[in-house]
Amino acid sequence: MTQLAYSNRPYFDHGAIKEISVVLENLGIKKPLICTDPGLAELGMIDQLRNQLSNEISPSFYDQTPANPTEEAVENALEIYKTQGCDGVIGFGGGSSLDLGKSVALMANHEGKVVDYSINEGGLEKIQKTIPMIAIPTTSGTGSEVSSGAVIIMNDGRKLILASEHLRPAAAICDPELTIGLPPILTAGSGMDALTHCIEAIMSPVIDPPAEAVGLDGVERVIRGENLKKAVKDGNDKEARWNMMMASTEGAMAFSKGLGAVHSMSHALGADQELRLHHGTLNGVILPTILRFNKDHVGDKYSKIARAMGKLESTDLPVEIEKLNQEIGLPSGLKDMGVTEAMIPDLVEHSMTDPSNATTPRLPSKEEWEKLFLDAM
Repeated sequence: MTQLAYSNRPYFDHGAIKEISVVLENLGIKKPLICTDPGLAELGMIDQLRNQLSNEISPSFYDQTPANPTEEAVENALEIYKTQGCDGVIGFGGGSSLDLGKSVALMANHEGKVVDYSINEGGLEKIQKTIPMIAIPTTSGTGSEVSSGAVIIMNDGRKLILASEHLRPAAAICDPELTIGLPPILTAGSGMDALTHCIEAIMSPVIDPPAEAVGLDGVERVIRGENLKKAVKDGNDKEARWNMMMASTEGAMAFSKGLGAVHSMSHALGADQELRLHHGTLNGVILPTILRFNKDHVGDKYSKIARAMGKLESTDLPVEIEKLNQEIGLPSGLKDMGVTEAMIPDLVEHSMTDPSNATTPRLPSKEEWEKLFLDAM
């Protein structure tokens, strides 16, 4: 069994889910709250997890995590945690379930509301040690299993970021077999999430060569190795699934040096509770627009990315990403996802306050934000 030499030492390999009882025992957890979503409940994957638990473990469940986790959902899960006397949290599912699990672990021993701990509300200085949380991803996209953040739609409608080293899961189990059979469109959207994390981290002006190198390796796995195409074409391709989960984990390791305007825009769009847009798909659709916008502001980084892709240094990266999106079945623009021009003013206001802007290589003006959304349509 492979164990990565990262801060929370993830178990990473096919069949890694079998380590769950050992991980729980090491953390002293006997009554975990398992945060997951209705889809995994319907597929029977919760039973798959439950069957790996030893008899000493008495789990409780919250299986109503929404596609974009909300403050209300965190409050509902927290109520179960408290009433059932839980002593730890397991996030089991995609990034939404993992982020919700992190937030429950936070609020289990912090006062106030979830929104109080967002970056926008000065939460970075308020977050102290949380209760133990274990992350078990079932998609290959967010990398939330190794990241120190969570993204939550607050009760006031804002989609905000919680960030602290205390939010990094105490342990992670990355089992690519849990992603086998994931539908092609979700595989595609999640894969573009991982790729966007790698590329935006590379473009960040923050100087962190090790993180950048990890991001470049993730790009190579996704594109040069054609593992995203392979996983979309054949969901049972175990090697492609392994590489895509590794690229997802690497994406989150890389974005320790920050993200950028792609995420500022996708967070704004993801806050719309009527559209309920998939975060990774948004990232993939928006990425070409921001690549064009940043082209003359990132030095030789586009050449590095092109080499990692296995392409010529002169490759037109935005066109390359658009071709990839088309091949894996993603929408050609935001308009195809239900976004209208009438929404742009509100989207711009949200984007301008997103913390991801702190590490974007080129900060747009209000007028440029408006044009970026129009270009991405």
